[in-house]
Amino acid sequence: MSTLKERGFTMPAEFSPHAATVMIFPERPGSWPYNAAPAMPSFLAAWRAIAQDERLFLIVSQRSRRRAETLTQDIPGITLLTLEQDDAWARDTCPTFVRRPDGTVIGISWQFNAWGGDYDGLYTDYAQDNALAAAFCKAAGYPCEEVQDFVLEGGSIHSDGEGTLLTTESCLLSPGRNQHMTRAQIERTLCGYLGAEKVLWLPRGIYQDETNEHVDNVCAFIRPAEVVLAWTDNRDDPQYALSLSCLQMLERAGDARGRRITVHKLPIPDHPVCITPHDLAGFHFAEGEDTREAGERLAASYVNFYFTGRSVLLPQFGGENAPSDARALHIMQTLCPDRRIVPIPARELLVGGGNLHCLTQQIPK
Repeated sequence: MSTLKERGFTMPAEFSPHAATVMIFPERPGSWPYNAAPAMPSFLAAWRAIAQDERLFLIVSQRSRRRAETLTQDIPGITLLTLEQDDAWARDTCPTFVRRPDGTVIGISWQFNAWGGDYDGLYTDYAQDNALAAAFCKAAGYPCEEVQDFVLEGGSIHSDGEGTLLTTESCLLSPGRNQHMTRAQIERTLCGYLGAEKVLWLPRGIYQDETNEHVDNVCAFIRPAEVVLAWTDNRDDPQYALSLSCLQMLERAGDARGRRITVHKLPIPDHPVCITPHDLAGFHFAEGEDTREAGERLAASYVNFYFTGRSVLLPQFGGENAPSDARALHIMQTLCPDRRIVPIPARELLVGGGNLHCLTQQIPK
């Protein structure tokens, strides 16, 4: 059977035009303390911002349908789809969409094993999450390419739309994903399904990122041959060595078209964002689920932003990191002058285990 690449499909860049965005209503008690009440203002802010620019599909379970209808009743542009799932990380459980030059768009349903399966996965019952991509394609009317022999999360890849992919070695070479495959085989699989010509392997991601360091938290394309990289000048911060290894790799790299990569540093918050005893008291963890501890440092990064058709939704962590937030806003406005930069309170999203990009998935026009 011919590959998607051979059939003319490629993965568009996130900064290219969208038909819609997909998100999932939060409810997992091991991710969202206090029935997701602290995080709900952040979700609502994101839903409103996205719905101003493009259609928004909001996946919701049957048990949360009425609550979701009440909370979103004043937000035009939202389509609620009742589909069962295990958590809210649409980037990783919803389809990765590819497009052909004639405009045909299809979704890819990768195998999902909760970021590591039996080796180091974050929860043990993920059957509904693994089935979600195909279920969404059916509900929303998109053809679906089933790739259940390859473990991949959408947060582990970024595309420039012109043949180049970004990923991290720490994630895609993790023993919890495709242990039976070599790096070269993984690269061929990515290129075959996503229509790419070259994969840029960053060594590491963000310190303490429990996804084995997804690339979408450390580095992202803002234009072809141009990226932002999470950074710190503090050599005593564990993140410094990780970001430096990525910078050194990018400075040596060229993209699929032979262009050098321009790197813009986007500093992480000056102060670590950590779990508090109050946060911890609101969780209810299932058997076999990865738990949290008071004082645990979370993987805070401004690189986990999300492009809509006209905007950039940018995480903001507040409190003592207000100056860091302002710095990130200024940098992104300078780098993306043709878009509105929408600050979204994200500290409570981070408590859930991810951030804005992790919670969203784009459907290209």
